[in-house]
Amino acid sequence: MTQFLAMGGYAVYVWPAYAIFLVVLLADALAPVLRRRRVLRELRGRLARQAARQQRHADTATDA
Repeated sequence: MTQFLAMGGYAVYVWPAYAIFLVVLLADALAPVLRRRRVLRELRGRLARQAARQQRHADTATDA
């Protein structure tokens, strides 16, 4: 087992490469989830602002 982990003397290069690969793989998997959350949050804000603007417009139209 130690021979496998030593990778024939190249463990210094192999294991960091695996670590970098896993980090990139995780980032690639999480990026769409985080982007979706951000987009949904922005859309909710836009819809809320639009509804508030329409409500103000409706209130001023009935006051006149």
